[in-house]
Amino acid sequence: MRMRTGLVFGLALVAALLTGAARAEVKMSGSFVADATCPATQAIKSGKNPGDISTDAGQSYELLAGNKDAPTHYLIRVPGADPERRWVKVDCGHVSGGSASTAAPVPTEGDKSAAPVSGKPEYVLALSWQPAFCETRPGKTECKAQTAAGFDATHFTLHGLWPQPNGNFYCQVAAADKANDNPAHWQDLPPVELAPNTRSELDRVMPGTASDLERHEWIKHGTCYGKSQQEYFSDALNLTRAVNASTVRDLFAKNIGKQLTSDQIRSAFDSAFGAGAGERVRLSCLVDSTSGRRLIGELTLGLTGPIGPSSRLGDLMQAAAPTSKAGCPKGVVDPTGFQ
Repeated sequence: MRMRTGLVFGLALVAALLTGAARAEVKMSGSFVADATCPATQAIKSGKNPGDISTDAGQSYELLAGNKDAPTHYLIRVPGADPERRWVKVDCGHVSGGSASTAAPVPTEGDKSAAPVSGKPEYVLALSWQPAFCETRPGKTECKAQTAAGFDATHFTLHGLWPQPNGNFYCQVAAADKANDNPAHWQDLPPVELAPNTRSELDRVMPGTASDLERHEWIKHGTCYGKSQQEYFSDALNLTRAVNASTVRDLFAKNIGKQLTSDQIRSAFDSAFGAGAGERVRLSCLVDSTSGRRLIGELTLGLTGPIGPSSRLGDLMQAAAPTSKAGCPKGVVDPTGFQ
């Protein structure tokens, strides 16, 4: 009898353990959008992080699961990481179009089954404040070359132009190129062929070309744009140029070293691009691990409608759906140099 009781107890214990293990991941769908640069670890408790992988502020990641019903961490897929499945703290970003799910499969990269709500093409334009990026990436080639007199010291720089919906990645891209799409192997991706004047402007407005960022942006996002490399980067540069020629850039340039709020930034977009434009802007911040300062790292702008040489940024922004949250409430406009 004692043996039988022990056996029953043992089986119950195993069942409980198995149930607990199953509940360790609560399946979720949608996207995780990073609001900051945060460690993306293989394990929650140990903090093990092969490859020293971090999220990029403003970047969307496939959302796989939470660690429990009221999660403290999200499980996301980080393309190019080894392994790709990584845990991040929930306060590192926000969930977009996602919820706990047991019925619908989690979308995979390249899944274009979801259509834009408006029926028109939708995009996100991501603009970086380069000095803040460099505070967290001082070893990058472009950061070592940064100077107070450089373009990126007082202007927004181009991160990327991203066709939506999220997950619209790597369109007709060879498996080998997709496998090389991580920062350590961007130089192995096919070169981007541009007209000399476009290349010159891109090198100035996208400092990350020093680390082959344009190859990554084309492979992951540009291949889903439906146009040539020349048109894709020309369109992105035109939109970036509009922001840098506006009072939004003036606001940042006049407040270097000071703090701006998301309300101030959104108001500047309203003034520059029409009432309501600011509601299509989301602010992402980075935290300087040395000083603890919260820095404005990136602005993401929602756009809707065909983009071409004569497109007006204000029209594209006002046609887009408002962003539900402004993102980071406030942050410092970082000056060049490592603080």
